[in-house]
Amino acid sequence: MTPPRAIVTDIEGTTTPISFVKDTLFPYARARIAAYVAAHPDDPAVAEARALAGGADVAAALARWIDEDRKVAALKSLQGAIWEEGYRTGALKAPVYPDAAEALRAWHEADIALAVYSSGSVAAQKLLFGHSDQGDLTGLFSAWFDLATGSKLEPQSYAKIAAALGPAPSHILFLSDHPGELAAAEKAGFRTIRVDRGEGPPPAPPGDAPTVRSFAEIDLEAMPAGSRKLARGA
Repeated sequence: MTPPRAIVTDIEGTTTPISFVKDTLFPYARARIAAYVAAHPDDPAVAEARALAGGADVAAALARWIDEDRKVAALKSLQGAIWEEGYRTGALKAPVYPDAAEALRAWHEADIALAVYSSGSVAAQKLLFGHSDQGDLTGLFSAWFDLATGSKLEPQSYAKIAAALGPAPSHILFLSDHPGELAAAEKAGFRTIRVDRGEGPPPAPPGDAPTVRSFAEIDLEAMPAGSRKLARGA
C-alpha cells in the first residue's frame, strides 16, 4: 500500500462551499473595487488591469470580470487585497467543511505534504484558511499555488507543481470538484479524486476520477501502487 507523499487540494467546492465565494466574497469585493482602484492608482495589479481593459474604465471592467468569474491574475490580486481588510476587521469568516479540516489535520500529522492550488491568489488562499470557522489552518500547508503557476486546465501547470513539491506526480493526489482540472492533473500523472459536494459542475463521464461526497470517504491506506482508486468502495 502506498499512500501519496503529497496532497494538493482545490478550495471552491472542495474544502469550502461555492456559495461562500459567489454569494459572499465576490459581492464584497465588487462593492469596494472602484474605491480601491481610486485609492491605489499605482498598485501594479491596477496597472495590469488597466492595460487589460484596453482603454475602458478599469473599475467597470473589474466589476464585470467579477460578475463573469474571469480567471484574471490582476483581478484575483485586487480581490485578495480587499478581502484582507474584511477578514482583518471580522466582516468576513470563511466556512470550511468540517470533514475537510479534520482530514487535512490528520494527513498533516501523518507527514503528508499538503498544498493548495486555486484560481484565487495565494494571498487570498492564506486569508481564507487563516480566518476559517475551523480555526487557522494555514500551518497545515507547505505550499500554495495560484494562476501564476498556470491554468488549472493545463497539464503543464500540474507538472510545475510536482517539480516544486518534489515527489513524482504518481505520488501526488489532487482533490477538486472540477472534471476539467482533474483531467489535466491526470494527464500530468497525478492521482485524482473528485469531491462532489452537490453544488459543482455536472458529474464526470464514467472512467474519470473516483468521486467522494466528503473527505471522510477518502482512504489513503487502501491504495495499491499506481492506483487512482483512493475512495472507500471505489
